[in-house]
Amino acid sequence: MALFLKEGYANVTVEAVADASSVSRRTVFRYFASKDELVFPDHTERLGLVERCLAAAPEGTDPVDAVIMATEESLREFLSRPELVLRRYKLTRIVPELRRREVVEHERYVALTRSYLRDHLPPDAPPFQPMALAALIDAIHRSALGNWVREGGATDPEAELAAGMEWVRRMMMHQSAFSSAPLLLAVLPDTPQTRQVLTSLKAAGQELP
Repeated sequence: MALFLKEGYANVTVEAVADASSVSRRTVFRYFASKDELVFPDHTERLGLVERCLAAAPEGTDPVDAVIMATEESLREFLSRPELVLRRYKLTRIVPELRRREVVEHERYVALTRSYLRDHLPPDAPPFQPMALAALIDAIHRSALGNWVREGGATDPEAELAAGMEWVRRMMMHQSAFSSAPLLLAVLPDTPQTRQVLTSLKAAGQELP
């Protein structure tokens, strides 16, 4: 990564990477199919980590919780290599094709968690829900990580991710409450008394577990 940043990504050959790493060109291609893959050496490994976390979720675990916990573990693994992540961020900002490749890499996470949710959500779940939840959870994860790298490591991405995941959990709880109870629709006059009653109802609803 340091070589790419110093010399320019387009100017660095695989042979130069091999020389800098004191290995042969053949050895480089034994581990990486292309030069682009050298920029993302950890993604396949991290996908395996997410897959293992999902497979290890105890029986009866809510599938959304399982995906959240796997995503949190993925973020912790990202943060265990801060220099790699920060240098890669600088590189992808100046090399458009690598930025596009980064988007493709993130889509692999979405595909993995979408497949898990499709297999584990209740049979009566809306058909769009696996894709919607997988994309939402990944977007929150990328936001937390992106804010961290843009600020040079000065933010707290784990706290930001935790807040986002709590929001997802609350959203799922509200959906469950609405889907299991009949809905009452009322049209009320816009008066101070009505607003007072609605405010009281809202406060009471927020206190529900």
